[in-house]
Amino acid sequence: MSDTASTHVEGAAMAESTEDTPITLAQFLETIPPSQTRTVQAKSTAQRVIRGDNHFVRLTVDWPNIQIHCTDQNCNGMRFYRPDDVNFTTMLDQGWSEEFVTYKCSNCRSQTRLFAVLGCVESRDLTEGKGIRIKFLKLGEYPQFGPFTSPRLISLIGGDRDIFLQGRRCENQGLGIGAFGYYRRVVESQKSRILDNIIKAAEKTRATPEMIAALHKAKGETQFKRAVEDLKDAIPESLLVDGHNPLTLLHSALSDGLHARTDEECLDLAQTIRLVLGDLADRIAQALKDDRELNKAISRLMKMEVKEQAIVAEKDSE
Repeated sequence: MSDTASTHVEGAAMAESTEDTPITLAQFLETIPPSQTRTVQAKSTAQRVIRGDNHFVRLTVDWPNIQIHCTDQNCNGMRFYRPDDVNFTTMLDQGWSEEFVTYKCSNCRSQTRLFAVLGCVESRDLTEGKGIRIKFLKLGEYPQFGPFTSPRLISLIGGDRDIFLQGRRCENQGLGIGAFGYYRRVVESQKSRILDNIIKAAEKTRATPEMIAALHKAKGETQFKRAVEDLKDAIPESLLVDGHNPLTLLHSALSDGLHARTDEECLDLAQTIRLVLGDLADRIAQALKDDRELNKAISRLMKMEVKEQAIVAEKDSE
């Protein structure tokens, strides 16, 4: 194993998960971020190798299909990816083995994902089909690890897209303070844009003049806290998150600050901020979409009514 790989293994030993329950290889590739180590139950084939007086067993891992988001315009959703000509082999007495694994989308056949991993066999049963347990360390992957971020959410945060994605990467790596700091900056700097979108949704859903006025007043506030206090109940019902004002939820998550919280607590708060923002973005888009669809339906009915009136008028003239 290379010196670089040795350094990664030694570093990972410090951050290794205390969970001993094995996961599947597909779960490891789909859900575990880089620099994390997990015990994996994998399928494999075994081959006995004799070199002089030395006897070895070479194991070839059966890489499974995985399901991840494909960004190709013909897919743009969760798709199955299949391993692209890969064989992971390891000699049982050689410790950690390195491997680069390439996966390709089975639908569009254009998008690929590359994984860099280290594997060390923990236990094995050479009986046909029994499989092995491998300690896997994910060195990295490309494109970068992380669940797909909705275009609606990206649209809602506007010019702070890159800052938000930096926070997303911190969250994926378990860096709570970093994720919280990035997300807080996005919410505070994009307050006016968020309120603009809420106002559009409120107008489309025919909110009361008092509610629209309260939203405009909140937009004029320089501080996020005062903007939230001005709103109170001035949020359209269709935008409520489980019955709660989304801006109040965001303010509650942001108000504690970094210094009073542990990294784990900041990570929980960061996840809350992202989820509330994502849900709000979806609800705003749905409110605008519903209104457009309703207007289209009304327009079609009006055209039909005009056409029918013209037919009746023509018959009467005869």
